[in-house]
Amino acid sequence: MKYYIIAGEASGDLHGSNLMKALYKQEDKADIRFWGGDLMSTVGGTLVKHFKERAFMGFVEVFMNLNKILRMISFCKKDILNFQPDVLIFIDNSGFNLRVAKWAKSQGFRTTYYISPQVWASRANRVEKIKKYIDEMYVILPFEKEFYKKYNFDVTFVGHPLIDAIADRKQVEEIKFRNEHQLGDKPIVALLPGSRKQEITKMLSVMLSLVDDFSDYQFVIAGAPSQNFSFYNTIIGSKNICFVDNRTYDLLSISHAALVTSGTATLETALFKVPQVVCYKASLISYQIAKRIITLRFISLVNLIMDKEVVKELIQHDFTKKNLIKELNIILDVNHRASLFETYNELEQILGGKGASENTALSILSNFK
Repeated sequence: MKYYIIAGEASGDLHGSNLMKALYKQEDKADIRFWGGDLMSTVGGTLVKHFKERAFMGFVEVFMNLNKILRMISFCKKDILNFQPDVLIFIDNSGFNLRVAKWAKSQGFRTTYYISPQVWASRANRVEKIKKYIDEMYVILPFEKEFYKKYNFDVTFVGHPLIDAIADRKQVEEIKFRNEHQLGDKPIVALLPGSRKQEITKMLSVMLSLVDDFSDYQFVIAGAPSQNFSFYNTIIGSKNICFVDNRTYDLLSISHAALVTSGTATLETALFKVPQVVCYKASLISYQIAKRIITLRFISLVNLIMDKEVVKELIQHDFTKKNLIKELNIILDVNHRASLFETYNELEQILGGKGASENTALSILSNFK
């Protein structure tokens, strides 16, 4: 069979790569063409466009690059027509993917969505578009199935692919890892400032302002695969700070605490059982727009899944050095940590066991039997 997969961002690349592995396991001669990243490229298939080429964050940034995005959508349509896939698989990235899905459906292509757009967070009217343009939807968050049920759209909960990604990884040797990156013996506070330049610029400088206030700990930046060290170095400046490039999971596996930019990383950090403070700051215009359309009590996946405040969220004006110091001290407290670990274990049970990628691959193939 011929598959055309469209993923965006580092998380989409991760989940796309695991889905590709599952598809190849079921059909070793599968022909896969995709938009993704380095992880998907490592698995096989043919890369069309790297997600780095369209990593725009926030309403303002998207608007400023609208012509470029529209040209990419046009190119994508032509590429799909030339390839003539048996099925298109969209992974998250709704702004781009739903536009392509609308066109693809009109052309008679079979459309599958893996990892739902966050329509439960804002603009729920997009559900009607999804129902029109998407043949099958596979969701990874337990509350999403009930959400779609309210709109008479039957979706399939397949479990969360991060369970697989974390369970299947090669375990890191802590002493060797510390020596390789000259980390020393101090407990590590991991800094996860995001993957896009706009968010890293906003988040990292505030995170780094804490370094001198916690001399008993070592702060280590988790470098995103989409960015080079030279970019981070413009923010680090003269600070004596360690940097680990593209090994976030290894870093989290030996970390004592973490400061995390909101997104998939908050859930990854929780699954590694690392106490965290969730941080987020957008441009003023993007924040004002988001505040008016987002209807959720929380922004982090951990809190959304548990439907209560498990981890502290410092958003926009609350994201300050003073508040970060206060919240980091809280998650370093022994009693707080013990309670948090219990909740993290409960979270993992709610997400289900291993097999999300394989479940999705089998379901997609079953539609062609």
